[in-house]
Amino acid sequence: MSHTVKEREGVTRSAIEMVAAAARSHPEGIALRSKARKLTYRELMLSVEQLADELVDAGIGPDVPVGISLERSFDYVTAILAASSAGGAFLPLHPDWPDERVRFVLRDARAPLLITSSQKRARLADASWTVLSPQAKARPRRDRTSRTRPSVGSSNLAYIIYTSGSTGEPKGVEITHGNLLSLISWHREAFAVTARDRASCVAGLGFDAAVWELWPHLSVGASVALPDESVRTSSDALRQWLIEEKINIAFVPTPLAEPMISAPWPRETQLRFLLTGGDTLHVSPIAGLPFAVINNYGPTECTVVGTSGMVPPADGTASLPSIGRAIAGAQIHILDERMQPLRAGEVGEIYIGGTGVGRGYRGRPDLTAEKFVADPFARDQGARLYRTGDLGRLLPNGEVAFCGRRDNQVKLRGYRVELDEISAALDRHPLIAQSAVALSGGGPDASLIAYIVAKPRAAVTAGELRDFLASRIPDYMQPSTFVGLSALPLSASGKLDRAALPPPSAVNTLPNAQYSAPSSTVEGKLAAIVAELLRLDHVGAEDNFFLLGGHSLLGTQLVLRARDTFGADLTLRDLFQAQTVAKLAATIERRLVERLEQISDEEATTLLAG
Repeated sequence: MSHTVKEREGVTRSAIEMVAAAARSHPEGIALRSKARKLTYRELMLSVEQLADELVDAGIGPDVPVGISLERSFDYVTAILAASSAGGAFLPLHPDWPDERVRFVLRDARAPLLITSSQKRARLADASWTVLSPQAKARPRRDRTSRTRPSVGSSNLAYIIYTSGSTGEPKGVEITHGNLLSLISWHREAFAVTARDRASCVAGLGFDAAVWELWPHLSVGASVALPDESVRTSSDALRQWLIEEKINIAFVPTPLAEPMISAPWPRETQLRFLLTGGDTLHVSPIAGLPFAVINNYGPTECTVVGTSGMVPPADGTASLPSIGRAIAGAQIHILDERMQPLRAGEVGEIYIGGTGVGRGYRGRPDLTAEKFVADPFARDQGARLYRTGDLGRLLPNGEVAFCGRRDNQVKLRGYRVELDEISAALDRHPLIAQSAVALSGGGPDASLIAYIVAKPRAAVTAGELRDFLASRIPDYMQPSTFVGLSALPLSASGKLDRAALPPPSAVNTLPNAQYSAPSSTVEGKLAAIVAELLRLDHVGAEDNFFLLGGHSLLGTQLVLRARDTFGADLTLRDLFQAQTVAKLAATIERRLVERLEQISDEEATTLLAG
């Protein structure tokens, strides 16, 4: 299949056309599956067309973005397909984002419509946009007879993804239908995808990897499975789920993939390809795995994937796995400061060209011109390269070794984070004069450290800063440690000297709160679980799990252990909302009371006796 999208009759110009064609060919095939439900392609497209009718009537058309803030569900998939079917561009908004961030993105993207749940509808209502429920009601067909759906071409927008921005505000990356079709074409060919395949949807919904998981597979009539939230954030649970669901092709973020490829799998595993990416891969797979491990690299600005390569089994060397070579339709250049090619083995900045290079940044022509530059190596006039800011070197076999970042952008547990955005949020605190944020450690143990210079005679605690940031940035951008300084260290040129930032210690780390001993059996057992997970001597009732160094992956383990210990119906979201041992213990006690109220006296006596 060609990786160049041509706009002429008979040639597909949008991904939704491919999904619709697959649905016509496999109407009773299973499009989506979850623990409790299955949805055929016929049922999926009926829901898509009904919602698309609503969107068209609301004024959605080519290049008009539709905000989508929904949990991982059939409704979420229906909404993004409906936005495309209406001719618009889908704008994913992670369901865990603070309301303030969602509103900023909707305004910045100039999105006139938001699809969200009934629970969020009132909170996110605004005069600037219409709010719809994902469950559209079928309109009489006479409403559609007088007009047809707007047609779109390869240069029209397919979607907008917002990423962390160095100015303190997120920026929107515009990806066209031509870009998306190029990704779909490469993926289908590279991994021999057919309608018989089963794929997974595991990536965070506000990030572009979820686009990669859905569109190539739905476009060919394959089945996509959606795991529960507790499954997708646990390496062990996700591994078991992939086996039980007989998944053939799966994307797994790097921090979760590393322990999965370091352990043996049953020979009857149906998995053919385990795709990973989003962070530096530090380990190679053990020998004898019944599937291929594929390491992938690519910025959002270049439609998810720019390079890809199979990772051979560990051979005992200390070198990290490569990020592979350019995918079909893409070109990779390793250039110096004057944009001149470097020889193999020399480290330079990675530039990406080809059919995956996006349109640019939403409403940011200055930044677009800075990062999307003319391609001096292409024959086509108007071709551009994207400056990734990443460092790499060409290996003798033609693959690329990743060598880190040029600036302050880092990858943390699969998420792309601008350290300056966190610092900008901290600087808005009325008691903070200056701040800086640094990444500490690597792999699953990586964490963010915030360095704080308070205003004269001001005193601030880590807990106060954590609460202040909670409404401004997502949880994965929250620093785990706050260090107080009298001044930030500067270099001779007056710039921040990151190398001189001191490590956290008992002297400089800001206190969270005074130690408060657990006051109940539930608090005591929960504090012991947290202490064991975080490898601490003791944990108090008012200690904040995240401020102690916890993150989403450890949080999932905490939730699972708490479920086993107390028998309470607990979720990861409960932990994010509670955060402290005392508040989470109160949630557990409330769930236990609710459970007791729903069972008989005999069952309650048995439960209490146990």
